[in-house]
Formats: sequence, structure tokens, C-alpha cells
Amino acid sequence: MTTLTRRQLLRRVGPAAAMALPFFEQLAPRGAHAGTPVAERVVFFYFPDGVAGPSQNGEPSLWHPTGGVHDFTLPDQLAPLQPWVDDCVFFRGLSMGPTDSGSHPGGAKKLLTATDGGNGVSIDHVIANGVGADAPWKHLYLGAAATIGGASGDKHISYPSPGQSITPQDDPLAAFELLFGAPARPGAPGRPGAPDVDPVAVSVIDGVLADMNRLRGQLGGVEQAKLDLHLEALREVEMRTKNGGGTGGASCRDPSLDTDVTANDLWVASRFPEILRAQTDLMVQAMACGLTRVGVLQASHHTSDLVMSQFPATAMYDPAFDMRSHQASHYGPAHDPTHAEFVAYVQQRQWFVAQFAYLLESLAARPEGDGSMLDHSIVVLCTEVCDGNTHLHDDMPLVIAGGAGGRIETGRLLQYDGVRHGGLWAALGQAMGAEIGGFGDAGTGALAGLLSG
Repeated sequence: MTTLTRRQLLRRVGPAAAMALPFFEQLAPRGAHAGTPVAERVVFFYFPDGVAGPSQNGEPSLWHPTGGVHDFTLPDQLAPLQPWVDDCVFFRGLSMGPTDSGSHPGGAKKLLTATDGGNGVSIDHVIANGVGADAPWKHLYLGAAATIGGASGDKHISYPSPGQSITPQDDPLAAFELLFGAPARPGAPGRPGAPDVDPVAVSVIDGVLADMNRLRGQLGGVEQAKLDLHLEALREVEMRTKNGGGTGGASCRDPSLDTDVTANDLWVASRFPEILRAQTDLMVQAMACGLTRVGVLQASHHTSDLVMSQFPATAMYDPAFDMRSHQASHYGPAHDPTHAEFVAYVQQRQWFVAQFAYLLESLAARPEGDGSMLDHSIVVLCTEVCDGNTHLHDDMPLVIAGGAGGRIETGRLLQYDGVRHGGLWAALGQAMGAEIGGFGDAGTGALAGLLSG
């Protein structure tokens, strides 16, 4: 007689029942099933065109923290993370290697793949195809003005196969309907082709009950009893989800998205902050509801023409001043506070960091297990080059946030001497429970000193 594990059972009874698996597994942290804790989810937050790092004339970086492992100071560009400093790990000395150094496209190709020319599968897909494969959406890629002007190829950072990137979804309302099967605003008409069903109101058990009964008739007494226990457990989890229990709470029972953007607004500079905020909210909501464990948020793309001086209610706002991200990144050879591009560039970087801080705040606001979603998550802040004026690929401006379920000790500044950044991705994959030895074209093993346990 064949013995079925719970996972094998759910796979055999169909995808609808398998959708209940993430909720079922949330009853106990994944780390409770093994000796080493693992993170529940990972989110990569990308912003374009680098930072004010080491200047062309040798001035020190205005991005990287200074000090010791636990006693360090954040510079102005990272100031929005000061309230979250104990939840973050900062890095100095990580390199993407010499190939295409000085190039935005080359950096974008190497960023998540850690391979020259993007000739490898990016770490988000490696994790999604492994430990994230059982989620209803194994990978969620959302953008804000990331596809403007038909942007494709090396403008995008997620590579499901070597040399081939994919395109993010820039429309938060379209993404919401795809994930939740209903309009984002109650009462609003659905978009053409959107499923006319509320996936939370429909029972995943009832939807495959006939298949369940057929399977039950093929099993022996012991296996039938196990199946009955599985059904009972899944029904209990389903009722908790519908009634507002579980990680997602009311947002899973009655999902919505607070935005009125339309397809005509997606690439309007003044609407960019609202769109990025909506995509961030959607990413958190999808993960809280167990729809995915792996996500990428891409804010614009490299060499961006995003007019950030049009962002209302920000320090950058000046309707008479056309200042774009890539334009500001070429601020000149020195950190000159009298140079308009330099001042704008620092303000822009601070703004992007503040959006990352909002993502952390949103995760921290949702209880999970013995803490919050942030405590059980890995959140990555990244861009494709170091200093925006020189485009170098050394001393990359990377920040990791979240406790990874206890796997990462935060509140630290870790310093390396030219170590390839693929080791960071290998470590994060391991923190998610993936069996990754080395990563990238250098085959770099897990970054020393990052993981505990």
C-alpha cells in the first residue's frame, strides 16, 4: 500500500486544495519542523541608478555606514532607516565583479543572478522554484514605471532562465485582480478576463470534494483516516481565514487596495509615489494571505527618466524643475552641495530608502507567530551600481532587513574586502531553507558571518 505524505496528498487532489497549504503551514513556524529556523518569505526592493557613494575625486562614500559591527553611524542617505537600524544588516566591501563595471545594464544583469551578462537564474527564481514552489504564486514581480516606454531586457532584474529576464506587472489594480480574482475596490466592475469569483468566499475543500471522495475510495482504512484528518485540519484553517484569523486577518477575508490609479496614470511622474505605495501594500497583503513567499518590487529601471521633482509633498518637489533620476546621478566628480544635481540626487536616494522603510513598517505591523511578519521575513534593498556617477560594481549598496525567523542577527554592520555578492544570495537562500552551496559564476559560498545556527 502506498503511503501519502500531506504534501503528496494535496498535490494529488488538485491545485485548489493545494492553495490551502500555505495557510495550513502557518499554524506552526517552518522552523518548528526542523532544527534550524528558516524565513517565511523574501522580498527584493530595487531602486535605480545607484547612490552617492565614493566620489570620482576620492571623497568617501555618503551611503555606507561607518563604525564597528554594533557601533556604527548611518549617513544621511540611510537616515530613513534609523528607526529600523536594529532590524537591518548593512554591508561594506561586497563586489559584483569586474565584468561590465562602469555599466548600468551590466550591473542590472548581475544584480540578482551574480553572473556576468545575466547568464544565470536569479536568486529570486532559485528560491521560488524550490522552497517557494508550493505557494499558489511561487513568484510575484511587481513594478512601478518599470515598463515605461516598452522597457524590457536588461531594464529588468528578474531572470527565470539564463540571459532572459521577465517583465514586472506595473498596474497594481491588474495585479490585484490576478491575485485575488476580484476588483480592488468593492463594487467596481472587473476588468475584461478577470475571474468572476471571490476566491476567499469559495471553499477550496468543496471545490475538490468529489475528487477527495474518489481518492478516499482507493485508500485503505488507515489512509482513509489520515485523509479525514487532513480534511478536518484544512477546513479549520479555511474557516479561520474566512473569519479573519491567521496572518492576513481581515485583509484576506475582504481584500482591497487603496488606490484610484488607472491605466492612464501608470507612467505619470506625479502618480509614481502612489503607485509604488500600492504595489508595496499589495506585496505585503499577498504574502500575509499565503499567496506567495518570494517577491520582487522594482521601482522604475536603470538609467531612469523618472522626473522625481514632480513628486508632490516631498522635499524634491519643484514643478518648474525637471530633475530625473539618471540625470541627477551624474552629479559630477565631487560631493558638491552647491551643485543642483548632487542635492537632488541625495534627496532622491533618501526618498527611495524611505519607501523601503515603509515596506518594513508594513511587515512589522502584521503579527505572525511570536512576533511580526518582519521578524519572519528577509527584505533586501538593492540597486544596480554603487556610485551613480562612476557606475562601479564594487562596495555595492546592499541592505538586508528582517529577522528571517531567527536565522539572521540584525543590528550589525558587516565589512568584507571585495567578496563577491553571490555569497550574500547563497546565504539568503539557505535562510529560506533552500539547499544552496554556492551561487553565481564565482560559485561563492554563503557569506561568512551573516547566518546564525
